[in-house]
This record gives sequence, C-alpha cells and structure tokens, in this order.
Amino acid sequence: MKRVNYISILFVSFMGLISACSSSEKKTVEDEKKVPVVVATPLTDNRAGIQVSGQVEAGQTAMISTRVMGTITSVKVKAGDLVKQGQLLATIANDDMKAKKAQVEASVAEAEAAAAVATKDLERFTQLYNSQSASAKELENVKLQHRSILSKLESARQMRNEVHAMLAYTEIKAPFPGVITQKFAEEGSMANPGMPILALEQTKSFQALISVPETDVMGVKPNGEAIVTVKATGTTFTGILSEVSPSSQFTGGQYLAKVAIPDNEKENLKAGMYVNVFIPFSNEVKASSSSLTIPLESVIKKEDLTGVYVLGTDDIVSLRWIRLGKSHGDRVDVLSGLNKEETFVVKAEGRIYNGAKVSVVK
Repeated sequence: MKRVNYISILFVSFMGLISACSSSEKKTVEDEKKVPVVVATPLTDNRAGIQVSGQVEAGQTAMISTRVMGTITSVKVKAGDLVKQGQLLATIANDDMKAKKAQVEASVAEAEAAAAVATKDLERFTQLYNSQSASAKELENVKLQHRSILSKLESARQMRNEVHAMLAYTEIKAPFPGVITQKFAEEGSMANPGMPILALEQTKSFQALISVPETDVMGVKPNGEAIVTVKATGTTFTGILSEVSPSSQFTGGQYLAKVAIPDNEKENLKAGMYVNVFIPFSNEVKASSSSLTIPLESVIKKEDLTGVYVLGTDDIVSLRWIRLGKSHGDRVDVLSGLNKEETFVVKAEGRIYNGAKVSVVK
C-alpha cells in the first residue's frame, strides 16, 4: 500500500512538472512570435525645402590651349602639379615666328631711319618756307611725304607687335595659380588653334553646382542658405546660394545654381565630388508647403501601391495604403492616408504582416 502511494506521489509530481514546463514553453513561444519593431509618428515639415544633388567644382577652370599651329616641343607639367601664375607650362615650335620677327625688326629699323630723314627734311623746308626760300607747294609735298613715312613706321611697329603676340602663344603660361588636372597632349604632338593641351583648376576655390527642377525654382533665391552634405566625406555644412540661373532653355528644364562653399570647409574637398544639397524655402513658401514626412525605409511598396504598417491596439499592426509626395533625402512627404497622431512601423527585426503582433522597441 505504501508502495502504491509512493508511486502516485511521483506520478502527480511528474505531471505537475510537465504542466509547468509546458506553460513556461507556451509563454516563451508566444513572446517569440512578437516581432520587435521600431515605431515613430509622422513629422511636420516645419523646415520646408527641396533636396537636390550636384557636384563640387573649382571656382575657376581653364582649358589651356594655343592660337598657333605647330609641334609641341615640351610639356613641363603633369596632372597633379601645382603651378604659379605666369609659370611656363608648355612650348610650341616657333622657328618660323622667330624668322618673321627678324624680318619685322628689320622693317621697323628701315622705317625708323626713313622717318628720321623725313623729319629733318620737314624741319629744313619749314625754315626755308619761313625765310621765303621755298614755296608753299614744296613744303606741302614734304609734309605729305613725312606723314606717309610715319604711317609706314607705325605699320611696321604694329606688325612687330603682332609677331610678338604670336610668339607669346608658343610659350604657354599659367593664367592663374592652381593645379593641373588633365594633360591632353604630349611632346611631339601637333598643336592646333583651340585644341586643349592642359586643364587647370584654381586651388582651394570650390563651389557646388546643382540643378533645381522647375517645379521648385520659385522657392530658391540667391544669397539664401543651402545645407551641403559631401557624400565622400560625410561632412555637412552651410553654404550660400551665390547664383541661380534665370533660364533652363538649354539645360533640359533644370535651373543651374551655384553654392559658395565656406573657406574653412574646403580643406578635404576635390573637384568632382558628389553632394546632396538641402535648400530651405523662404517663410512665404513654407506656409503653403508644410507637410507630414516619414522615413523612406518605412514605406511598403506593392506594385503601384505604397503603404506603412500602422500600430493599433494590443500591439497589432495593420497595413495602411497612403499617397506619397516628394522625397527630401531620406524622408518623403505624406499627402494622404496618415495623420500626425498615428504611430507607424519604421523598421522591424523580422517579417511582419497585416494583423501581426509586435513588440515595440524603446
């Protein structure tokens, strides 16, 4: 009898243990079914504006070329070299120019000698005319001859200036201090008028070139602020809109604008870096364009529909279809379907669906 009671006690204890384990396991399974989520409420865009992209460019850029045809005899720089204003960059063969210069110099010397003789003749005939030893006709002829010779002298001097100018184009010098960014020709190549030989950019003088769509250009004004984010470095700073083009006729409906970059932000910049630029609208535009925004990562897309998971009672989410507007960087405007008091799922640490239970991560 005692043995039977002992067995009964063991059986009851064992069943109780199983029941407790099952309850604990059931509770754990129920907790595991809840997907952890991060939630938020829509933000009111009190700082309305537009987000555009662009590139960093040098404040001054020059394509170095020549106005004469000839063989390139030397290129004294390479890409990456820093140069000073007036520094010799390349030379073009100029033997024919030097020969022409010698001819012109000889013509100038001859014209100057003739002008000196004509000047003395004019002085002598003037004295003779004053002493009534020469007629007015003779004096007039000498004056005309003197004027003709002086004209020939001036013509010879202008030809010399032209030759000097052409010779200057055979010695290509830097128009401003900067850095050589490209080398288009090598020694021995034939240079043609207008053909680029080198590309020069001014150092430490950068600006951001952006394109503004015509739907937003009315909110962009010169001298306004622009918040620039450089993708390569991740740095963000405030620049000034230095220029806004009044026409998009030749830019495909996009209005080009330039953002001046502060000097203390130019240290690690290079021309060609991509930037994102946020341009806040003026107060007048803000009043008419204020809207709700949500993160782009929270948007669910199914074919042509867009929606978000809205958090309801008992931590149950439901899929809500919404209509979206313009994107502003990593956020997008909500035109309809969501109000500012509702809570939606920004991201989930697992798969969620319409009617799923979630646990909110604080």
